[in-house]
Amino acid sequence: MFKGVGTAIITPFDEEQNVDYNALRKITRHQIDNGIDAIIILGTTGESPVINDDERKKITETIMDEADGNCTIIIGTGTNNTKHVVELNKMAEEFKPDGLLITNPYYNKGTQESLVEHYKYISERTSLPIMLYNVPSRTGMNLLPETVVRIHQECKNVVAIKEASGNISQIAHLCSIKPDTLLVYSGNDDQTLPIMALGGVGIISVFSNAYPKEMKKITNAVFARNLTEAQNYNNLYLSMMNNLFIETSPSPIKYVMNKLGFCENVLRLPLAPVTKKAEKVLDAEIEKLANF
Repeated sequence: MFKGVGTAIITPFDEEQNVDYNALRKITRHQIDNGIDAIIILGTTGESPVINDDERKKITETIMDEADGNCTIIIGTGTNNTKHVVELNKMAEEFKPDGLLITNPYYNKGTQESLVEHYKYISERTSLPIMLYNVPSRTGMNLLPETVVRIHQECKNVVAIKEASGNISQIAHLCSIKPDTLLVYSGNDDQTLPIMALGGVGIISVFSNAYPKEMKKITNAVFARNLTEAQNYNNLYLSMMNNLFIETSPSPIKYVMNKLGFCENVLRLPLAPVTKKAEKVLDAEIEKLANF
């Protein structure tokens, strides 16, 4: 799919909570101008659960038009309704993206076997490459390494996984048993370096919404086999990466993007802007990074 940094792009809203397409173009241009490798549209960071189908189409069209072929485009289509995922995939196919990001079904929790059947059903109904998304903290389901490998083997277009379990031991095990044809991406900014050291090929990042050039410094250093440089950049940016989850994401990154002049600090319920306490922490991080 890609190697390096993919930004899980936010969806900016205006004060009336309409999608702000001008701001979306500005954010997309910021990504392209700073050499981002991929943009992930309508993931969790893009508040996909509160985006309607008409908005999905216009958001996708806007980003793809602004990106103009200068980076990989992946569209998030995951829900807890298998047939609805298929419908969203059909919608995504109209735009001919480079792939789909599909999260584990949430709330109506099944088993490892049901996950295999879920992804097989979806895989058989699209020709687009699929990236699995394992985020147990959001979905309540953990996609185990052996299950990931089985899905990859049984579904010819499942080619990658975004691993956001936070469990480095589990990810190390996955990297040790997977074939080379399955790509592993970090789903957590703060674990990019260790996951790439284990064999991962990049990160799907929240941090890079605001700091794409900075995030690429880490992955570029890893690709160049310059561990010391990668460590230094990781240590420099780690505090901001962590504080972007001081409250539920994407509320913190929305605040940071507002402070940097990209969009309004507006979210759709059930999410809300960060608290004043969090604002002070994030203000300090913004100021610190401005000095480098």
